[in-house]
Amino acid sequence: MSASSYGFPIPSSLMPSDASPEWNNKADNAWQLTAATLVGLQSVPGLVILYGSMVKRKWAVNSAFMALYAFACVLICWVSWAHGMAFGTELMPFVGKPNHALSGKFLLAKSSAGYFPMADFVFYQFAFAAITVVLLAGSLLGRMNFYAWMLFVPLWLTFSYTVGAFSIWDKYGFLEGKIIDYAGGFVIHLSSGIAGFTAAYWVGPRISYDRQNFPPNNIIHVLGGAGFLWMGWTGFNGGATFRVGEIASLAILNTHLCTATSLLVWLTLDMIVYTKSSVIGAVQGMITGLVCITPGAEGLVDSWAAVLMGVLSGSIPWYTMMVLHKKSAFFQSVDDTLGVFHTHAVAGLLGGLLSGVFAKPKLLRIMYGDDQYGPGLIYSFSKGESMGEGFRQIWYQLVGAGFIIVWNVVVTSLVCVLISHIVDLRMQEEELEVGDDAAHGEEAYALWGDGERMRVPLRLHISPTIPSLCRRRFSIPLTRNQEE
Repeated sequence: MSASSYGFPIPSSLMPSDASPEWNNKADNAWQLTAATLVGLQSVPGLVILYGSMVKRKWAVNSAFMALYAFACVLICWVSWAHGMAFGTELMPFVGKPNHALSGKFLLAKSSAGYFPMADFVFYQFAFAAITVVLLAGSLLGRMNFYAWMLFVPLWLTFSYTVGAFSIWDKYGFLEGKIIDYAGGFVIHLSSGIAGFTAAYWVGPRISYDRQNFPPNNIIHVLGGAGFLWMGWTGFNGGATFRVGEIASLAILNTHLCTATSLLVWLTLDMIVYTKSSVIGAVQGMITGLVCITPGAEGLVDSWAAVLMGVLSGSIPWYTMMVLHKKSAFFQSVDDTLGVFHTHAVAGLLGGLLSGVFAKPKLLRIMYGDDQYGPGLIYSFSKGESMGEGFRQIWYQLVGAGFIIVWNVVVTSLVCVLISHIVDLRMQEEELEVGDDAAHGEEAYALWGDGERMRVPLRLHISPTIPSLCRRRFSIPLTRNQEE
């Protein structure tokens, strides 16, 4: 088609071509690739840096590597079979048929989500799937056998994540069109928080000394990793509109408003109760704000509601983590290393329910083009005769949350039990005393302190092993007491 056929001059750069078909919107395509990259940066390097610096020095390498491995493994699984299970044709009401996403014909066709190639959608949804698994890992740092983690990632992705994504997001899912979960408050954050807590129960706790004394090894790097996470959320929520427009702009602004508010509320509570402004507390408040706004960020709620959601996300998870967790025998019995249950499960559930309260009918129509969702509860009151619709939406949000919680508890438990019959879920006690050197034969820092003496790298004394035979024999002393 020539420029003259349109009846007015069109720049040649905007004309359709073999490389850019008529259905391809170059602006949407460019934004979707940018947004997917921003989401990927949240995991690598964001959570790699955050995990590697937020744990005790002897676990820095192992913690960072768990995130890096999961990112790579999820991509291979995603394009091999998992994308089809999450966004393919129906196999059962809650899962799609396994199918690869590797053919050029499929990847270069128009995406059903927008005016860009399917390859954009596959990569964007991979980044979502990857960060879900990496977030889950935060509950397991400091003791999980890396060989067990290598098995856990593909199994959990296949049997847990794909089910939640298909059920809520895919057009064939039984909850699609009912649950307001724009960018993953339930599919990503509630599932990672519940699954992480469940897996932590099965893996078991860190050694007693590590659980009582687990200081971050580099707080400056914690802030760097947190910065990648915060800024990357621009793509996380802004990209989920699948188009460049006013809704994407509002989603991005709402995301940062809620996050900043949540951080300041958490920080204020820390200062009131503990008389100290905790850096780690501020990071936790930042994360809960990001998580809480995710289900409704894309313009489903007004900005004033985003601020109010930030107030609640900075206070309710603070209470469950800083007060309830310390008083509850149930929470104390499970060693959730980084408190993922509170920052993601509690905040994700809160965000999902608040989206059902604050979702604005006009914004829902702009985003979805029909009246299948909502309205939010407060708007149903203003309409009088539609109050039942608001309560119905809250009921759907509760049903969706209940499904995600039950499914993740059951499937995560089954996956852990299965793996435990192949390889130990938890590292051996003597390995837990050593940390990175025992797990990988490598350590994070070349400088030595704390009165420790330089040792010959443990790697030189370990024979090659395979996962099913991963019990090691050490030929040198393992603990400081043994060395002395």
